[in-house]
Amino acid sequence: MVKCMGALQLQTLSLVLLTSLAMSASSGYRLALTHVDSKGGFSKTELMRRAAHRSRLQALSGYDATSPRLHSVQVEYLMELAIGKPPVPFVALADTGSDLTWTQCQPCKLCFPQDTPVYDPSASSTFSPLPCSSATCLPIWSRNCTPSSLCRYRYAYGDGAYSAGILGTETLTLGSSSAPVSVGGVAFGCGTENGGDSLNSTGTVGLGRGTLSLMAQLGVGKFSYCLTDFFNSTLDSPFLLGTLAELAPGLGVVQSTPLMQSPQNPSRYFVSLQGISLGDVRLPIPNGTFDLSTDGTGGMIVDSGTTFTILAESGFREVVDHVAQVLGQPPVNASSLESPCFPAPAGEPFLPDLVLHFAGGADMRLHRDNYMSYNQEDSSLCLNIAGTTHESTSVLGNFQQQNIQMLFDMTVGQLSFRPTDCSML
Repeated sequence: MVKCMGALQLQTLSLVLLTSLAMSASSGYRLALTHVDSKGGFSKTELMRRAAHRSRLQALSGYDATSPRLHSVQVEYLMELAIGKPPVPFVALADTGSDLTWTQCQPCKLCFPQDTPVYDPSASSTFSPLPCSSATCLPIWSRNCTPSSLCRYRYAYGDGAYSAGILGTETLTLGSSSAPVSVGGVAFGCGTENGGDSLNSTGTVGLGRGTLSLMAQLGVGKFSYCLTDFFNSTLDSPFLLGTLAELAPGLGVVQSTPLMQSPQNPSRYFVSLQGISLGDVRLPIPNGTFDLSTDGTGGMIVDSGTTFTILAESGFREVVDHVAQVLGQPPVNASSLESPCFPAPAGEPFLPDLVLHFAGGADMRLHRDNYMSYNQEDSSLCLNIAGTTHESTSVLGNFQQQNIQMLFDMTVGQLSFRPTDCSML
């Protein structure tokens, strides 16, 4: 997924949060992630069908660093916060792959429907528009700027959705209504032209690596999250910023790998995937399959907004072939890059751990339930991993991250993780 912000190209990580807990300190913030399907009352089969549908759209869209557009805005988690004074609530997509926070604004030239009132900057005592000559505007717009021009932005999506408006500063309010915490002077986008059926939030909160991100504006250098069991989606998942973003005691040792950064996609959190094993068998994936190229193609990003992990095609084919060997069954949709399913053998099939080998010796061990699921309707086992063309970026999706606490620490430039019962944090 790649976003366009004026002349600057950014890739987006779709994460949606529902803030339910108050902030604990000025330098530490605790939020709660709520899954998009948590209030739907869906069965396990329905949850998997919906997840597979979202994953199919994400995989078909692909992550192409050479494209200036975000391909899909399918989301997984939701966030509630408020903007302005007096505060106006809005539902936001918290985006760890881009930097700008934006919401729909009056006067709407074009706005999509939302359940909460549309924010009106003229009714807020804390709104201030920014001129295009301001330093804050430089990452957004640096062409044809005159002293009287306001800072304008535009996000364009490959499926036709978009948001456009002006940049300003405003007060954001996070936390519950009984214990709200306000942060003043936050740069944000006031979107007066917003279109497309695929947007299912009323804005975004940017948590990327640039100067406009909420993380940078809060002055925090790290965050962590821990996604609870996918099939118990009514449980909130903790999202921690700043001093609270430490790994809790877990079920295994802490593993760490360097965070990489692409000049073409500076807001993304890239890691170096060097190989994959199924049990004790290292898969014969060609060296360099997952490397990040100098032109910005390839590599692997960590994305809590993508459902199933997406692998470059040669790596994906090896995983499918070796799972088929263990099960003794060929995949039903062998020629497709979609998540394959296999006729389920009789009894409870044994499947070894799938191990992702990252740079620095960090191994992410995925138990069967973190990469396979059983489809009751047709008695099949499905691999919850998809493929993409070799030049596209691979993605570590949220299904594989269940019950693994993930710590993104920009102060030392590394991703650390540990198996954890996320429901206990």
